[in-house]
Amino acid sequence: NCFVPISEIISVEETELNKKQRNIGKWQKMTKLHAFTVYYVKKARNHRWRCSDVTFWCVDEHLCNQWIQALKELLELQKSRPKQLLVYINPYGGKRQGKRIYEQKVAPLFSLASISTDVVITEHANHAKDNLFEVNIYKYDGVVCVGGDGMFSEVMHGLIGRIQKDSGIDQNNPKASLVQCNIRIGIIPAGSTDCICYSTVGISDPVTSALHIIVGDCQALDVSSVHHNNTFLKYSVSLLGYGFYGDILKDSEKKRWMGPMRYDYSGFKTFLSHHYYEGTIAYQPAKHALGSPRDKDSCRSGCYICKKSEQQLAEQHKDCGLKHEEGEEEWKVIKGKFLAINAVNMSCACPRSPKGLSPAAHLADGSADLILVRKCSRFDFLRYLVRHTNQDDQFDFPFVDVYRVKNFQFTSKLSEDNESNVMDIGKKRFGQFCRDHPACCCNIVNSTWNCDGETLDSSAIEVRVHCQLMKLFARGIEENCKDEAAYRQSSAEQLL
Repeated sequence: NCFVPISEIISVEETELNKKQRNIGKWQKMTKLHAFTVYYVKKARNHRWRCSDVTFWCVDEHLCNQWIQALKELLELQKSRPKQLLVYINPYGGKRQGKRIYEQKVAPLFSLASISTDVVITEHANHAKDNLFEVNIYKYDGVVCVGGDGMFSEVMHGLIGRIQKDSGIDQNNPKASLVQCNIRIGIIPAGSTDCICYSTVGISDPVTSALHIIVGDCQALDVSSVHHNNTFLKYSVSLLGYGFYGDILKDSEKKRWMGPMRYDYSGFKTFLSHHYYEGTIAYQPAKHALGSPRDKDSCRSGCYICKKSEQQLAEQHKDCGLKHEEGEEEWKVIKGKFLAINAVNMSCACPRSPKGLSPAAHLADGSADLILVRKCSRFDFLRYLVRHTNQDDQFDFPFVDVYRVKNFQFTSKLSEDNESNVMDIGKKRFGQFCRDHPACCCNIVNSTWNCDGETLDSSAIEVRVHCQLMKLFARGIEENCKDEAAYRQSSAEQLL
């Protein structure tokens, strides 16, 4: 027998007993019964959460009311729980199931937890982003997006952009100290890809995500800002990919009619083409961050490394704000031919790649893992890709380098002609090659950046990681989440 902590009780309600319930066992002889039901979180295999309940009966109406009142008072003390939410639903994402998923699986749970919601069904691209600049966001305890990674990105850009606008921060300044966004974002997965949800909760399941929102979980998240020529382009929280992953996204955008299968098709096609790109990368190591991309210390709920970074961030704010010391720290320059250049703020795990692109990447340590895959044979590149699906060290190849960084810049020859001021380091010009096979007659230009599943055409960019810029309704992936099908059968009884 185990107990249910108050933090995992969803609600308590007075229960009306029907005739069948009155005639069970020892209660059969009693004339008047009173009951209340406790709804609570039941944890199961693979980080899945479900809403369970247990009903308590007694003959004393006063005692029953005392229990109800006492439990409700304890729930009121859970100040991290949201009371009012702004919900954006993308009805077109994934398999077009967002509206149905919310109405059938999520809305009843919010109602049970006495959470009021204002729901907006998005009608076009950037609808949610634009709306967040108009509504009074400060009356809400959080913003919920129902959709895939693209929908989350839209809400994130709207929310962070609104906070910076209200704080008088110029987002076009790559060295600006961005103001932290304390309004949490909840993700109800309903898209083709739900990488961010999977990497922060451990599963892409609407009910599980809804319950994390209800209990008021909070997970800080690093955000990378991407600039070109002192102009803000995008924010990224998961993957910035140039070369292989950028080419996949660019090709798949033309095949949306295929649905999620377009990623498989475009991935296979891009692998066969085997494009590589020559350029220059300059980066600043994240010396403040603990650990390294090659260690086995994965980011989990209550992560020590992320907590340490949070303490450092608080100390920096205390000491007259954030101090920029980028110019004082050494930049390292790498030149070469690359099949893929990936920068990740999180593991980027998903069902097909349970470890992700960088298994030891942390959600909130103020750094990104920069992964460079140099030109190699197609067979070696395949070996590297296969390791994303198994337990082998995917960085254990002579053509793969990985660094933990806080800033980096990239340029190629074709972009350097017109955008040389993006790179103050590595001024030497480099050419760009089409592929390993000279017989190819196509004139390939720059690759496309894959920025959290959205295309970014500028190949010359400047990227900076902002430590814990935003917060999610999540708690990170919990350790040793075992099968608990029979767990807490009498949990609430133990509590009461």
